[in-house]
Amino acid sequence: MAEYLLSVWHDEEFEVDFEGDDMQRIVAQVDQFNADLQSTNTWVYGNGLQPASSATVVRGTDGDVSMTDGPYAESKEQMGGFWVIEAADFDTALEWARKATVACEGPVELRPFQSEG
Repeated sequence: MAEYLLSVWHDEEFEVDFEGDDMQRIVAQVDQFNADLQSTNTWVYGNGLQPASSATVVRGTDGDVSMTDGPYAESKEQMGGFWVIEAADFDTALEWARKATVACEGPVELRPFQSEG
């Protein structure tokens, strides 16, 4: 078994409005996806993130530490949430990524974790 990161991406204008019909539909789909992950013992952890504007970047350079507000990457798309899953192989993890993108109605990046040793 290997662990993978599924990260959900949204454009920077994406607003989380839990009262809206579109978000209610997406929340229900993601809740079902989460239940499917948990029922198959694939779930390790997952959560949504506050908007990228709430980020603080901490940098260490030559023993000094600096902090700046805002996201690390200046791009039109920002990570909105993620899952850590455990899957038998890449193809199985890819199938979960396919299901995740349908559930959250946004792009999902699949990345394996580095293995030890």
